[in-house]
Amino acid sequence: MFTSVLMIEKPLTPADVEFVTTLHGDDPVSFVVLMQPRGSKDRLLRAIDDIALGELEQATQEGDEPEGREALEPAEQALTHSVAALQGAGSQARGHVVQRRPLEVLRGVVEETQADEVIVLTAPHFVEELFHRDWASRARHKVGVPVLKLFSHAVDEDQTTAGG
Repeated sequence: MFTSVLMIEKPLTPADVEFVTTLHGDDPVSFVVLMQPRGSKDRLLRAIDDIALGELEQATQEGDEPEGREALEPAEQALTHSVAALQGAGSQARGHVVQRRPLEVLRGVVEETQADEVIVLTAPHFVEELFHRDWASRARHKVGVPVLKLFSHAVDEDQTTAGG
């Protein structure tokens, strides 16, 4: 069985689930999902990314998003939703919320599970990518397996953050 560590920052959409579960054709895949709650230190970078993408309204609402401890419950709900969606698509999946030192946790999970790859599923983060501060760029220097960066699909505004 092929093992992928899937790093996410938002709940998986149906399109995301289909995308990651079909990457390896008909080969069975097991996922370990790592979800990181939003942190206040990233607020400025997120706002700059929103402006770069022309999403001015979203940039002004960055302060309204839960962060730190307040982001823990939404992150748990997003993780539960994402693991269930992967399982519903026929894959083995488990996961946990990563609160501190995500790259160290990633390295430990890769070693523990003998993962074949890391998939970072994220929205575009132009500023972080420019300076190689995004998860995928930093993970490439921490783990001994291939790191694939994919862009997540947008969630319809009618969908809830955990309900899909």
